[in-house]
Amino acid sequence: MLLAGCAAQQKDGATRDAAEASRRGSWVIVQRGDTLGTLAQRAGVPLERLQRFNPGVDSRHLAVGQRLLMPTQRERAPYQGPYRYQVRTGDTYTSIARRFKTRASRLQKANPGVASTQLRVGQLIKVPLSSGGASRASASGGRSGSSGSKPARRASLPDPGDLPGSARRWPWPLDDYRIVRAYGADSRGTLQPMLLATDKGATAKAVAAGEVRYAGSMRQLDQVVIVHHADNLQSVYAQCKRLMVKDGSTVKPGDPLCEVGYSSATERHDLLFDLRHGGKPVNPRRVLR
Repeated sequence: MLLAGCAAQQKDGATRDAAEASRRGSWVIVQRGDTLGTLAQRAGVPLERLQRFNPGVDSRHLAVGQRLLMPTQRERAPYQGPYRYQVRTGDTYTSIARRFKTRASRLQKANPGVASTQLRVGQLIKVPLSSGGASRASASGGRSGSSGSKPARRASLPDPGDLPGSARRWPWPLDDYRIVRAYGADSRGTLQPMLLATDKGATAKAVAAGEVRYAGSMRQLDQVVIVHHADNLQSVYAQCKRLMVKDGSTVKPGDPLCEVGYSSATERHDLLFDLRHGGKPVNPRRVLR
């Protein structure tokens, strides 16, 4: 047992236990059969966050023994940043910037009063990303094609795989609504989540039992609530005006999550609603009754 424990934990802090790696914010060692989805599930962190904290990693070709940085529950990785990053042993602005493909000067500017020589292990700092940098690359797996060419239209929607039996006949997140934008690709081939119009003062409700993993603001999405459910399912409620839950809250179907906000662009009260399975988009009509 002692030898097994030594083998599971390396001197540099890497471990084969994804949950332990997330708790300490260390590295997890990929084992045979591991995928980013299974590692994220064992660690209890969103798949997108794991992807964005490991820019450049090809999720389709993980290698046994490969090391991945496991984010903690305190860290965040919103689309295009700025990230909320927890300083680790040996970190400097230069090494952090190199990892996330940005510049040390941008980190210094985003964290006024915190010099590189003053970084402390466990300290939370902001990491602004370069335009279209680590976040977009890790989420899409990179882009192909010659520069200057028009983006190719997607031939088909992402396949989330077979949905678990628990993803059946969930209630809609609003009592009174109309679908003003269906889930699917737009004219340029970009996948768009569902948009629901409702009345002033409407409340978005949880579509299934789960745990709130994020309740806060995101750039261009206003207030956002992300709930994790059983079987690696996630629901997202964005463009909210007022939050009614906090990180770590346990919710049941129908529990209030947020008040829907007003969009000056559409001159409506709109809720952006998204469903995911293992981080992959799911058409809500497959799940909602």
